[in-house]
Amino acid sequence: MSSSRPRRLKTLVGAPTLVAAANDGDPGSGLRRAVALARKAEAERITGLFTADLLQIDRAGLAGTAGVQEPLIALAALSQATSRIGLVATVSTTFHHPFNLARQLATLDHASGGRSAWNAVTSSVGEENFGEQTFDGVLPSPEARYARAAEFIAVVNALFDANERDAVTRKASGAVVVDPAKFHRIDHRGRHFTIAGPLNVPPLPQGRPVQFQAGQSEAGVAVGAAHAEVVYTSQPTFEGAVAFAAELRRRAAALGRRGGLPFVMNSFHCLIGESVADVGRRLAEKHARIDYEQGRLKLADMLGGEIDLSGLPLDAALPESLLPEVTSINRRRGRVEIFRRYARQGLTLRRLIIEAQETGHWSVAGTPEQLADALEERYRAGILDVVTLHGLGNPDQEDLLLNGLLPELRRRSLIDTDYVGDDFRSNLELPPLTDAIARARIA
Repeated sequence: MSSSRPRRLKTLVGAPTLVAAANDGDPGSGLRRAVALARKAEAERITGLFTADLLQIDRAGLAGTAGVQEPLIALAALSQATSRIGLVATVSTTFHHPFNLARQLATLDHASGGRSAWNAVTSSVGEENFGEQTFDGVLPSPEARYARAAEFIAVVNALFDANERDAVTRKASGAVVVDPAKFHRIDHRGRHFTIAGPLNVPPLPQGRPVQFQAGQSEAGVAVGAAHAEVVYTSQPTFEGAVAFAAELRRRAAALGRRGGLPFVMNSFHCLIGESVADVGRRLAEKHARIDYEQGRLKLADMLGGEIDLSGLPLDAALPESLLPEVTSINRRRGRVEIFRRYARQGLTLRRLIIEAQETGHWSVAGTPEQLADALEERYRAGILDVVTLHGLGNPDQEDLLLNGLLPELRRRSLIDTDYVGDDFRSNLELPPLTDAIARARIA
């Protein structure tokens, strides 16, 4: 890790899907395309591949197509076609078990040579698929989900930290020698889990997978401040991003965390054009493709899913009486807060539907220079450490991303021109794990 320069903005792109489609020429077409895109991202020195995930089919088309592949298996496959790029798997703490997930993440870290990361989410959908195992098919409140998440993350880390570094050694023949005495129990008994341990996978090449966490409700911020190394948040405005980062870091500092943790990550929904006129044309075409009747459903989903927007005039503001109280919503309260704020600012229903296409994320349309300005503003303000860029694999945007935006960011020395370390932690330039592990072992 370099200490001779400021830490630069780290970049992620969405992990490409490797599933086979019905009209593919052969079953391997999806995998080959995914491998080609992953290698292209690595050649551009993108810091990591990021997976989103949903645990249901989105039949109404409200939340996109996330969830068409299982993240850990997909990233394990892509790990064998790449050598430097990080691998971020989104996995639910509500519908998984910490011991099984620790084994999977540890194995991915070994398979990738130290490039695994886990984006912990509490899930806002999917409870209907886990009724026999948890919660009788009813989604718990955000507070209950995040309480489980906090214990879940602590247990996984305890399992990673307990085993001794040299628990497994390799003989000259190539065979491994396992010393059972160096695998240690954790004997955890908590509100949600009882786990003896030890983890039966050797210590990870990078100690622990990098801990991402997504959530911006009150309960989500508390978990992120305590446990995350990178917090993924939707902050569409500069002012909101400043306030969020300040509160997150205030809480983290109060808990004794150091090294600038957690880092703040935003998804940057960008539309790139060659010129101002080209940007205007692309944006007009994008808006013209919106199905505004379907858009009413999508906006209702952004506002918690319980309101009826049918029949309301597109060019009038929403009545205040329709806006739900955030505390009455059980799913994605952070997203509801964003769209409540938009509505109370007087945005018309049409404009709200347009904003809903970006699902509350930071969205900017512009030339490469204008987009670089937007990224640089947040980076220089210290409120953006990691950004997810869009356009790779999109025929309409990929060239403008690879040959427009990325070169402009490099010209300004905002992003890395090469990988700076041998594992994902090093490439994110995270502080060493030593202190965190020592505190966990003392506890």
